[in-house]
Amino acid sequence: MAYPERDLIVDPRSGFCKSNSTFYSKRNPLCLPPNPSLDVTTFISSQPQRGTTAFIDASTGHRLTFSDLWRVVDRVADCLYHEVGIRRGDVVLILSPNSIYIPVVRLSVMSLGAVVTTANTLNTSGEISKQIAQSNPTLVFTTSQLAPKLAAAISVVLTDEEDEKRVELTSGVRVVGILSEMMKKETSGQRVRDRVNQDDTAMMLYSSGTTGTSKGVISSHRNLTAYVAKYIDDKWKRDEIFVCTVPMFHSFGLLAFAMGSVASGSTVVILRRFGLDDMMQAVEKYKATILSLAPPVLVAMINGADQLKAKYDWTSLRKVRCGGAPLSKEVTDSFLEKYPTVDIFQGYALSESHGSGASTESVEESLKYGAVGLLSSGIEARIVDPETGRVMGVNQPGELWLKGPSISKGYFGNEEATNETINLEGWLKTGDLCYIDEDGFLFVVDRLKELIKYKGYQVHHRYVY
Repeated sequence: MAYPERDLIVDPRSGFCKSNSTFYSKRNPLCLPPNPSLDVTTFISSQPQRGTTAFIDASTGHRLTFSDLWRVVDRVADCLYHEVGIRRGDVVLILSPNSIYIPVVRLSVMSLGAVVTTANTLNTSGEISKQIAQSNPTLVFTTSQLAPKLAAAISVVLTDEEDEKRVELTSGVRVVGILSEMMKKETSGQRVRDRVNQDDTAMMLYSSGTTGTSKGVISSHRNLTAYVAKYIDDKWKRDEIFVCTVPMFHSFGLLAFAMGSVASGSTVVILRRFGLDDMMQAVEKYKATILSLAPPVLVAMINGADQLKAKYDWTSLRKVRCGGAPLSKEVTDSFLEKYPTVDIFQGYALSESHGSGASTESVEESLKYGAVGLLSSGIEARIVDPETGRVMGVNQPGELWLKGPSISKGYFGNEEATNETINLEGWLKTGDLCYIDEDGFLFVVDRLKELIKYKGYQVHHRYVY
């Protein structure tokens, strides 16, 4: 356990410091790069590459190795810089179903100092137009099927995969590139990178935030670097085979499966669309070892266990990560009874905290039923009485506040919402009623402002990591 101030007296069991009423993480300290001019793509690419295969398309079996990944990231970045004119600070929108090429786009854009934003593929044209009006993207990566949802005259790079039939465009968008062709072009060798600062914005994903209204969460290169540093410190995540069960327009999908897994050398099997049978088929075919699931999917696995186990070979599966809502003892016990060789772990985070919050990282920690885990590396927490503002102590409920290098700077173009959610000291007010017990475990009791209904991926701002 490490603390920012040497004179702090912190209870080693709970992590609580009475002198400033702050809970500190009991995890290993977060190791962040000192270079202030380091973009997150460069930080990821600098990690030792232990793995061979980075991504697998579950439906086609097409693979992208780590060496191929970094080669095409450079090629796409080169095309974006020289042929499209993308520069530091430009916003690039991704409107696409899950694909093994979304990480390529994401890493390429951020390497230029440009900003990635995404849109839900199920959104209407009107909803997408509203988001475009606010974020003002210079370029959109999308498929020919989704392009008609865009306004005319916007510049587009088509991401249709080579096995897909391309639809003739009638919406009037201006096609400035084809992703599959960009990935085949040799780099010019002429690109000079703009200097990117860690405080520069790298990503802007739209979330309902802590108040229910859609906002663009600002993610700096420092925020994302902190996430990657935390991810690679979790040694159990190395050399694993994941199945991406979430949409990659979601913050967790991009963080875990376009960044964290790449840095750790793990393989990700990407489902173009989620289905329980598709997921289990991918586990069997590709010998997946870890699943990250929302609670309703976990319950579906329990209810359909006999059929699923009879139909699919799931013996490679060793771990399940679950978040979005605390798991009851009954659900946990039922899952372990049906899948006795699979360990189950929980996590709690927000879009605004970039994968940091709390998690269970061992079987022993998972035995603390009802808890979402110990505080993440580099995270400080306070429990604040929502009525009086008094900062609470061990086993006392109140609103959870979080602080650390992974906490967002705020919401794009919405100073009022930023000031309501993140105070001048950098504390993120989560809107969750919580308490931290004598062992430092975080328990989520309820929402302060509204209850959340958990329906698969339609979760609020909390997610698995």
